[in-house]
Amino acid sequence: MAQRKKGGNVTLKDIAAATGFSANTVSRALADKPDISEETKEVIRKKAEEMGYIANALASFLRSGVSRNISIIVGDISNPHFSVMVKEMQMLLQKKGYNSIIFNTEENPEMERQAVTISISQNVDGIIICPAPGGEGNIGLLQHYGKPFVLIGRKMKEETSYVICDDENSGYLAARFLIDMGHKEVLFLNGPMGISSAAERFSGYRRALQEMGIPFSSGLVHTVPVTAGKGTERMRRILSGDQSYTAVLAFSDILAWQAVCILEELGKKVPEDCSVIGFDNIRFAYPRRLTSISSSKTTMARKCASILLKQLEGKAGPKERIVLETGIVQGDTVRKIG
Repeated sequence: MAQRKKGGNVTLKDIAAATGFSANTVSRALADKPDISEETKEVIRKKAEEMGYIANALASFLRSGVSRNISIIVGDISNPHFSVMVKEMQMLLQKKGYNSIIFNTEENPEMERQAVTISISQNVDGIIICPAPGGEGNIGLLQHYGKPFVLIGRKMKEETSYVICDDENSGYLAARFLIDMGHKEVLFLNGPMGISSAAERFSGYRRALQEMGIPFSSGLVHTVPVTAGKGTERMRRILSGDQSYTAVLAFSDILAWQAVCILEELGKKVPEDCSVIGFDNIRFAYPRRLTSISSSKTTMARKCASILLKQLEGKAGPKERIVLETGIVQGDTVRKIG
């Protein structure tokens, strides 16, 4: 068995010397070129593995202009809604020979710009991004540099490809479900309106109220940070305020569970004293199951990765805009009143 080289990287010349093939043949075999026989490829691959060969990514990029790296940029990787999708995309891209570089922006447009800038400077082949509120300029930067990209979970006004869920109808479904359960005073803890899903869910919330003849009250709608843990104090002030409400509609399951904890700290039982509904249908390991609006995170991730791969393979046509249906999943946090 060939010994692993000490004190430096194993080179193509080292493998050539160990196998008797030329360095060019070794290079083409490791690149899986069709003009090299499978038998020769197998011999060279086996020897390369024995010797601990690691391909030089920079050299490969200089030869081909392809880095085989994809950036995935999301707002809060600690949120299972994102982590489930990131894992799915990472696995799919890996099967296609791509490495994934994960960036967490904390929903901050400046941090997002840094992630975009680093991705461009590192010559990634493409980017999947869930845009932060106020990050329109970052999307413009991607367009300026001609970098293939797809938006996931949110959309922008610019002409871009995206995969999202039907957020307007989701807001409607959540609010209408609470109203049908007898709740006329529904407190909405929404994300910033610069997030397309927040704006559209608010529109759906308004539609449900109007349809059922319930006057809209601005005092029942509040904007809170959507990153886990950042809006706890603000939520506590809102939930302990003088505004009357019998149910809470939260922008995400993460915020919904924060609301449950705060309500119970305030002496209100869920759902006996106050009902709570969220978005994303994340299966937390809690004794109770949260009532939530469900969207297929796996489907969203797969379709998004598929669109980007088509762009990288030169098979993309017009911009693709996919909107996935959602539905309500009943748990243990909403009760009928009245």
